[in-house]
Amino acid sequence: GGSHLKPLKLNPSGGQLAQQASAPLVALPLCSSWQADCVLLLIKMVKFLKPGKVVILLSGKYAGKKAVIVKNHDDGTSTRGYGHALVCGLAKEPRKVTKRSTAKVQARRSSVKTFTKVVNYNHIMPTRYTLDIDLKGVVTAEVLENSSKRTDANKAAKGLFEEKFKSGKNRWFFTKLRF
Repeated sequence: GGSHLKPLKLNPSGGQLAQQASAPLVALPLCSSWQADCVLLLIKMVKFLKPGKVVILLSGKYAGKKAVIVKNHDDGTSTRGYGHALVCGLAKEPRKVTKRSTAKVQARRSSVKTFTKVVNYNHIMPTRYTLDIDLKGVVTAEVLENSSKRTDANKAAKGLFEEKFKSGKNRWFFTKLRF
């Protein structure tokens, strides 16, 4: 139903919009006829880009790669005035492993390579999937400032991702996108 739609209340003095909720609201014109007067509706914006959400990067070096949101900034920060997210993802997915191959080959083929990056919301595509992995202690904003810290964080994230891969769940996240 339309339970998420709230009709707009107008102040009798001056006709200004009355904001009813603390969440960010967007006013959209909804025309029921071809006449000039349109009815305005307030739609509550739902925040769905949360930590753990799997996204696909759309531009840059890692375009087409899957990543997990570690921390999101919907309203931006002082240095980045736009909505962005700190993501950690797979630069190289694990490859196909057969039972016939040796343990050494199986270990090498089931390894992953990770990356950490701050990405504008315009350059990520959210998916319906979430990945239950705790990267908050490993990947932080401070880690990205220093290349040696970033390398250490990527290695720690690699261990967590490989552990998750070996558990056998979340198969879709660990498969390469075919496009």
